[in-house]
Amino acid sequence: MVQNPSFRRKVSSFEIRRARLAQVRGFQVSPNMPVRKLVQGFSCIGFQASHLARAAQIVRRMQREKADIFLAFTSNMVSCGLREIIAQLCRERKVSCIITSTGAVEEDVMKCRSPFLLGSFDADDEELKRNGMNRIGNILVKDSQYVEFEKFHMRFMRRMYEKHGGKMCASRYVEELGREISDRRSFLYWCSRNGIPVFLPGPLDGAMGDHFYFFNKQNWQKPFVIDACEEIARFYDIMLSARKAGGIILGGGIAKHHLIGAAILRNGLDYAVYLSTGSEGDGSLSGARPREAVSWNKLKKKSNSAYVEGDATITFPLLAAVMME
Repeated sequence: MVQNPSFRRKVSSFEIRRARLAQVRGFQVSPNMPVRKLVQGFSCIGFQASHLARAAQIVRRMQREKADIFLAFTSNMVSCGLREIIAQLCRERKVSCIITSTGAVEEDVMKCRSPFLLGSFDADDEELKRNGMNRIGNILVKDSQYVEFEKFHMRFMRRMYEKHGGKMCASRYVEELGREISDRRSFLYWCSRNGIPVFLPGPLDGAMGDHFYFFNKQNWQKPFVIDACEEIARFYDIMLSARKAGGIILGGGIAKHHLIGAAILRNGLDYAVYLSTGSEGDGSLSGARPREAVSWNKLKKKSNSAYVEGDATITFPLLAAVMME
C-alpha cells in the first residue's frame, strides 16, 4: 500500500509546538447561564467566537482601568434595534462620548414618533416605492416619517437659529435636540441628560442637510452656520484630556475614522474593539483591522485590541451585556 507522504513531513521547528496554546473545546450550556459566562465560554470555541470573548476581555479592562470609552457607530445601528441598547449604555453612563453619522440622529428622533417596521431583504422594491416606503436591508421606513421629521426639525432649527445667533457646532446642536425628546428609548435623550457629547463629523450628510439647505435659501442674507472648527476643538479637547482612551467601533466609515484619527494626537487609543463585516482587501478604512491602526499611531498596541468579523446586531448585544455587568 502506498502511504500518503503529506503527513510524514520531517518536523524542523518546535517554536509553535512549545508555545502554550489553549485547547479548542466547547462548554455545557444551561438555560440560566449568565451572559458573562456564555461569552467567556466562547474563548476556546475558535473562529469569531474566540474573537468576541477577547473583545469582552478588553472592554472589561477598559472599565476596570476607568478609561474613557468612545463609542463610534454607523447610522444603520440606530435603524435597527441596537438603538435601544445604545440608549441603555448611555443611561447607565457606560460610555463617555459618541461619534456617529447624521442618519443616526435623524432616525433616533423619527423613532420617537413612530416605529420602523420589519420587512424582508427580498421585498419588491418597486412595490415598496408605490407604497411610499423605503428599505434599509429588511427594515422599512415610511415617507411620512421623513415628512413629520422635517416639520419638527424645521421648527427646531428656527428656534436654535434665533437663540444662538445663527451659528452652532454640531454637537451643541444635537445636545439641544436631545432635550426636545421625551422618549426614554432614545440615545439622544440620555446623552443630553447625562452630559455625553454626540459628535457628527459629517453633519450635513442626510435629511438634515436638506433641511439646512432649504432653511438657508430662505435666510440667505444670514445663513445658519454649522461651526466645524468649534466642533473639532471640542472633540479633540475631550480626546486629549482622557487619562486612558478606549474605542468600541461598530462598522466603519466616517465615524470610525473620526475617532481613530483624533487618537493620533494622543499617540493612539489605549484599547480598541472593532465589530465589523468590512473587507480589508480593498484598502478601505471600514475593513481595516486594528493592526493597521498601529502603523498610523491610531492605536498604541495591537495586543490591546480585538476585531470581531460579524454582524453587530448579533455581536454587540452580547458585548453590551458584559459591559452592563
